[in-house]
Amino acid sequence: MIDRRSVLALAVASGAVRVSANPVQGDPTEILPLWPGRPPGSPANLPAERYVERAPQGQPHDRYADQIASPSITVFRPDQPNGNAVLIAPGGGYVRVVTDKEGYETARWLTARGVTAFVLRYRLPGGGWAHRADVPLQDAQRAMRLIRAGAASYRVDPRRIAVMGFSAGGHVAASLAVRHAMSVYTPVDAADRLSARPDVAALLYPVISMGAHAHAGSRNELIGKMPADADVVAYSPDHHVSVDTPPTILIHAADDDVVPVENSLGMFDALRARRIAAEVHVFQSGGHGFGLRLPPTNTAMRWPELFLVFAQTHGFVV
Repeated sequence: MIDRRSVLALAVASGAVRVSANPVQGDPTEILPLWPGRPPGSPANLPAERYVERAPQGQPHDRYADQIASPSITVFRPDQPNGNAVLIAPGGGYVRVVTDKEGYETARWLTARGVTAFVLRYRLPGGGWAHRADVPLQDAQRAMRLIRAGAASYRVDPRRIAVMGFSAGGHVAASLAVRHAMSVYTPVDAADRLSARPDVAALLYPVISMGAHAHAGSRNELIGKMPADADVVAYSPDHHVSVDTPPTILIHAADDDVVPVENSLGMFDALRARRIAAEVHVFQSGGHGFGLRLPPTNTAMRWPELFLVFAQTHGFVV
């Protein structure tokens, strides 16, 4: 049998997908590195970063980044900012970060409505980093702190910053929501004195459980194919909901055959048990990884508006 990475390597070699430079025309050019030097726990030899374009010529971009050595946030500024901000963590099964479908397209939808968006390109556990399972959370915490540190220059209210995550990026976002105060790296500057707590969390078809109903690929990359029971608990966000967890909205399709809907339902139950303001929206269809690319006749296409209404009830100005 050939695994997905082998298939991808063959596809790249055959020209079915294209290794490309980033950015391309139309991409934002304001990209902020997360760390002033090498990221925490860097290996002696950093991964060789690359971007891969999966879309056929002439079709909307469908790029991803992998082998990430220099994590960053890409800034999308609206023409008329309303003070709201969202940190976006795209998915990719912890082997890649899907740049366009769940990142840039969502950011553009938000900026059209006055929301300043920041697309997170986080490091992946398999890059040889020390404490590999904490690497995505290190980057998410650092990104949130940098956004707060630069709030005035971004024209955002530091009390109105949400996190939004998709699939494995949903695990990044959920981990930030429940472990924002956990010390996972040594502070490097004044920004690290700021809170990493999101004010609202939006989790779309998120990877949550590392045990029952786990997405095997994400779990294998993060904590290994045969993880210790303690690691299964430690890296399942539903086990760590506390009174400091922000209000959370969950979006999932009942027919998701990649990340079972039980991930969102389990997280919702954990939030309710702690009396955290929460909503879960389970749509009849949509599959996995739909982002903004569903047909208008699919009711799951309503999810962005549902997010904004939920965020408005928890401090956002719309």
